[in-house]
Amino acid sequence: GFVKKISDYITKKVADKLTGMCKTDRESYEKYWDDISPFIKFGFIRDQKFADKIKDYILFKNMEHKYVTLSDLVPAPANDDDVTTLYYITDEVQQSQYINMFKKEGLDAVILSHNIDSPFITQMEQKNEHIKFQRIDADLTDHFKEDVSEEEKEAFKEKTDSLVEIFRKALGNDKLEVKVEKMKDENVASMITLSEESRRMQEMMKMYGMSGMDPSMFGTNATLILNANHPLVEYVVAHKDGENTEIFCHQLYDLAMLAHKPLSPEEMTEFVKRSNEIMMKLAK
Repeated sequence: GFVKKISDYITKKVADKLTGMCKTDRESYEKYWDDISPFIKFGFIRDQKFADKIKDYILFKNMEHKYVTLSDLVPAPANDDDVTTLYYITDEVQQSQYINMFKKEGLDAVILSHNIDSPFITQMEQKNEHIKFQRIDADLTDHFKEDVSEEEKEAFKEKTDSLVEIFRKALGNDKLEVKVEKMKDENVASMITLSEESRRMQEMMKMYGMSGMDPSMFGTNATLILNANHPLVEYVVAHKDGENTEIFCHQLYDLAMLAHKPLSPEEMTEFVKRSNEIMMKLAK
C-alpha cells in the first residue's frame, strides 16, 4: 500500500509538471519530446491515472517533422461507429517510396520509430475505439489506385492471372501473394504490403522469442503489388517466356522488398549479383 501511494504521488507530480509545461512552454516541450517520449509512453501503458492525465499532451511528429497532438489528427466522431485511421512510419529511409506516394496524394503520417511505439499504439487503440493505427506500407488504399472500367475488367483479369502465374513460376513460390493494380504513381513498378494484423503478429512472435517459426503458419505473408501501368510489368506480360523475364521478376520483387524491409545477407548478395548481370546485358 505504501509503495503504491508513493508511485501514485510520483505519477501525479510528473503528470502535473508535464501538463503545466505543455500549456506554458510548448516550444520547450517539443524540444525535449523525442528524449522523454519513451518514458511518457511507458507510463501511459502501465498507469491508467497517468494515461488519463497526459493523453491530451502526447505529441506526434508528422512527415513534415512538425509536432501535433491526437486532437489535431483525429476529428471529433459524429457517431459511435466513426474510426479514423492514423498512418505511421517506422523508418523514414526504408519507407521513402511509400512516403513519396503519400506526399503526392496529399496524405500525412506520423513517425513512430521507437521500440515502445508498438505496444503504445496498441494501448492507444484499446483506450480509444475511434482510432486505429496502420503502418504506411500495410495496404494500397484507394487513394493510390485508378479504377478499372467495366469494359476492361475481363482483359485486366486475364492480365492479372497471367502475372500471378509468371511471378510464382519465376520466383519458385506457388504460394506467393500477388495483386495487380492500376497505380496512379507511374514511377512505381512494384511494392510490398503486409497487413497491420500480420505485422503485429510477427512483432509479438519476435518479442516472445518465436522468430524462428515460419510466419506463414499465421497467414503473415507479404503481398507483392504490381503496377499494371508500368512498362516493366507490361514487358513481363508480353514476354511470358522471354530470356530476361525471370531476371526481371526477381529484380522487381527484390526492389519492392528493399523499400519494405532489409534483405537478408544472402538475398542482398543475390540482388547485387543480378543487378550486375542486368548492367552487363545493357553493356553488350
